[in-house]
Amino acid sequence: MTRTITVGLDGSPASLAAADWAAHEAQLRNLPLRLVTAWEWQAPAFAPAPGLGVPVPPSDLQRASAQDLLAQARSRVGEARPGLRIDTDEIPGLPVPALLKAAEEAELLVLGSRGLSKTAGYLLGSVSQAVLSSCERPVVLVRAAEHGEEEAVPATSEREAAAVSGHRDVVLGLDLHKPNDTVIDFAFDAASRRAARLRIIHGWTLPPYYYGGELMPDLNDDMVKQVRSELSDVLRPWQDRYPAVEIHAQATIGGAGRHLVDASCDAALVVVGRQTRRAAVGAHIGPVTQALLHHGVAPVAVIPHD
Repeated sequence: MTRTITVGLDGSPASLAAADWAAHEAQLRNLPLRLVTAWEWQAPAFAPAPGLGVPVPPSDLQRASAQDLLAQARSRVGEARPGLRIDTDEIPGLPVPALLKAAEEAELLVLGSRGLSKTAGYLLGSVSQAVLSSCERPVVLVRAAEHGEEEAVPATSEREAAAVSGHRDVVLGLDLHKPNDTVIDFAFDAASRRAARLRIIHGWTLPPYYYGGELMPDLNDDMVKQVRSELSDVLRPWQDRYPAVEIHAQATIGGAGRHLVDASCDAALVVVGRQTRRAAVGAHIGPVTQALLHHGVAPVAVIPHD
């Protein structure tokens, strides 16, 4: 069975932006686009009054609204991309289980997320949080009106390499202590399909004896060289596999969350991983991913892995 690029719709501007992004991604991957929306069935809370006709049950109204939403989104996306195969589904049930079910047959799931700005906005909503925490497929979260769907670089961009290629960087948050092939491959593949540069950010922490006193220059230089060497070793097989992808690796002192948020301001896509191991109180997204999801600007791809 052919997998799809699946997008969950709720009628908000963010979900329509997600549909635009997903349509572009479907074309990049040569896959069908699937538009889905969930509606919750409710038993009628009233009986028809004599002489007043038969009222329309809430479930019928909800389903009609869902069908109308899908039709409008399909028309919007199809008009811009006439050759794209677009399927639609209205799924009865609560949004979270409906989206998780839809994601099982998807190459990736795309959701819209509300946000006002990098500092004032919140990228993650309750539905997105719940889906992201449990989904076993990659999930991409997209804000409204942050980037054009073609992800073109503005003339004022400081990223010279991206300006030459005409596309924004794809950014990968890489944990050198636990590098995961699935996450790295997703980022390289995304950059390759966009003919974009891949910017890799790894945050590392100085040992405890570095704090509270003067740094030792020689030891500091040795540690920087070691981190850069480890980065090169991890990335070498992927550079061989994707020789056309230009990479820029960046090792930063301190947590990677703030650097990824900054990088998201002019990125086409930011890619991070999420361990599927569940904590005692439920699924765990992780502090770096949480920081990016709460304050990031660009679309964020969260890749689950063991």
